[in-house]
Amino acid sequence: MGRFAERIHTDRADIDRLEARLLELPNDARVALRLDDGSELLGTVAARASLQLFEDREGNEGMNAIVRLEDVVLDGSTRAAVQDLWLDRIVAVRRIPRDAAC
Repeated sequence: MGRFAERIHTDRADIDRLEARLLELPNDARVALRLDDGSELLGTVAARASLQLFEDREGNEGMNAIVRLEDVVLDGSTRAAVQDLWLDRIVAVRRIPRDAAC
């Protein structure tokens, strides 16, 4: 995903929301993520993401983060070994117990 992001955030309230979302995604957590397009991803957080400085297409700088999931199930059927996604696309996080099947 490089140094560029589709969306960046500079407003303090948006950055606070992103920071709060990061706390819901600790290392090795099994999670179901609802995305801004209504889709759902299930998987394991590969490593806790951190906010980083990115640029948008116009060259403006702002914050976002890349979340990496492993052993991903996309909308209940398609599987992927790894999926990277922008933190600001996540609208809800649900923890999945370790003994539950993804």
